[in-house]
Amino acid sequence: MGGIGQERDISLESGRCVAQALSHAGYETVTWDVAPDRLAILDDDSVDVFFLALHGEFGEDGQLQSILEQRGLTFTGSRSGPCRVAFDKQASKIVFEAQGVLTPRGVVFDPAWSQMQFDSMLEPLGSRVVIKPTCQGSSVGVQILEVNGTLYDACCATVEVYGTCLVEAFVIGREMTVGVLNGQALPVIEIRTPGHDFYDYQAKYMEETTQYLFDTAPPTCAEAMQKAALACFRGIGLRHVARVDFMLTEAGQAFALEVNTIPGLTSHSLLPKAAGRVGLDMGELCSRVVQAALTDKLD
Repeated sequence: MGGIGQERDISLESGRCVAQALSHAGYETVTWDVAPDRLAILDDDSVDVFFLALHGEFGEDGQLQSILEQRGLTFTGSRSGPCRVAFDKQASKIVFEAQGVLTPRGVVFDPAWSQMQFDSMLEPLGSRVVIKPTCQGSSVGVQILEVNGTLYDACCATVEVYGTCLVEAFVIGREMTVGVLNGQALPVIEIRTPGHDFYDYQAKYMEETTQYLFDTAPPTCAEAMQKAALACFRGIGLRHVARVDFMLTEAGQAFALEVNTIPGLTSHSLLPKAAGRVGLDMGELCSRVVQAALTDKLD
């Protein structure tokens, strides 16, 4: 847990929640605040499984997974290659489209574009867009903006801070999410954020007014989102656990926004809420992930 990215504090909280849940479930656990220069825990031969609760950079982008693979260690979550694809929002969108899953039209911003080129590239996206760092999680750096004279500068500022910037058409709809546990889709959750334009960082982790609702989507839409989530999961080649976020329009179209390979595991987090809906408490959820990792080791 921990790490070096923008989501470090949330990762620490996820790690504490996972360790507590696994301890209550009967596992012997140890927590470790990991970073590229803090990897001594990987030399501990007493560790059977490394449970990754490391969000964002170094945790979800495949870097740590690659180190674990090179050392032949057993760990939870997806392997390094699929993690790299999932962490890159543009690369994952290409997979979504290949799987026949709707996703908002988007372009990767190039700071070398002239204003004319910029206007030409964004014209098909409509009058309102979402700009987001290509490789970040927890809605870090995400903005919903009108297409006007200030948008180019906003994209440049995003690139300056985060390295890359994806610009997507803004989809009007309800925010939905589908967790996937060991290849099975969990119940759909609708996220409502009073006082916020979208499910941003503050709404995710700090607000008590954010609502998490089940059974609000028509059954046919819910089933379609679950199938789409599994298509994204399998298309990228993920394993054990993930969460796919959607926008559901009034017309019943579900647009996949992104996939999270190490979704949050705090008291506010969506995956534990969805697991709880089908009778899995936090201990059982984490235990199932651990057992899946052990099974993969035997295979």
